[in-house]
Amino acid sequence: MPFSSRLPAGFEPNTLSAALARARSEGRDVLDLTVSNPTRCGFAYPEAEIRAALSAPGVLAYDPDPQGAASAREAVAAHHGHGLRAEDLLLTASTSEGYGLLFKLLADPGDEILVPSPSYPLFEWLARLEGIQARGVPSYFHDRWHLDLGALEAAISPRTRAVVVVNPNNPTGHFLSKTEWHELTDLCARHGLALLVDEVFSDYALEAPVDRLATALEDPAPPCPVFVLSGLSKVAALPQLKLGWIAVRGPGASAHLEGLAFLADQYLSVSAPVQAAAPALLALAPGLQAQIRARLRANLAALDAALAAHPRLSRLPVEGGWSVLLRRPAVDEDEACALRLLEEASVLVHPGSFFDLPGGGHLVASLLTREAAFREGLDRMLPLL
Repeated sequence: MPFSSRLPAGFEPNTLSAALARARSEGRDVLDLTVSNPTRCGFAYPEAEIRAALSAPGVLAYDPDPQGAASAREAVAAHHGHGLRAEDLLLTASTSEGYGLLFKLLADPGDEILVPSPSYPLFEWLARLEGIQARGVPSYFHDRWHLDLGALEAAISPRTRAVVVVNPNNPTGHFLSKTEWHELTDLCARHGLALLVDEVFSDYALEAPVDRLATALEDPAPPCPVFVLSGLSKVAALPQLKLGWIAVRGPGASAHLEGLAFLADQYLSVSAPVQAAAPALLALAPGLQAQIRARLRANLAALDAALAAHPRLSRLPVEGGWSVLLRRPAVDEDEACALRLLEEASVLVHPGSFFDLPGGGHLVASLLTREAAFREGLDRMLPLL
């Protein structure tokens, strides 16, 4: 019996994944410079406090609320500030689930969303699984990345329902400027579109310009419907404790929350224990974020020192987030280059084309990598570029 057309035609690993599996099966010591799981990066977690939060008496109670437990929503609202209220929020099991709910809320099968690229490839599949299409609209680079508002407007069709932006972007790290924000919300308002803003990396500013939009929550009354997504995975470096949230603002906010609550009520997927523990877990976030920011800065400094010996190589600015884009002479395609680095140096990086970066001259590395492994990876791979 065939699968739904929402699924891929096959489940074979891509060429780079297959090569990685082969290298590991051969016992090779592969330095993974793509790691994005903070629980595997050597950070000092306050284990006693986390265990205590998850063993409090409240974790045994089950009193489901489609919007999520009020105590957890109050903790999220207090964490973010900017006038956010518990009643403005809906809890999800993850930001990916949040996208699924929003696509169900906003679009019918056959509709589309617009996603400025480069961007994370997950959006294509999250949209496709809901029977809609994610259409990429290229951004452009001039000293920093910029939204192409003209291209976005030209891409709007009668079936366009929303625009998705990531602030700061993954993997480019660029924040929206405040000017871009106002132009983007005006564009969405003129065309009757919703705006989905993924802010999972917003706590990790590095080389951010002064005109950055630190968070969409700075705008208390946007002219279009705005849905801001985040979660414990990045905010508190706890991806295993599945808790995300959607903040809703703009015209029709109450009706949108009512629709989201109806959808969430069909699943009730957020576990009671993580909701009960949320206030304590969010209180731990500043300490974990400080460790991560120190790691990001240390690895970025190590990269700059290493690049000084390789003038043909450079990196793009890292306004925020956990990734850095390396720029190299495009003597071969970026996937071929990543394969070559894996085979010759036992170093894993992402090809830029994985994120729709243009031109074949970009590689993507994670600044979350343990510092010693990051430096060794640079020593191994930079001479080969």
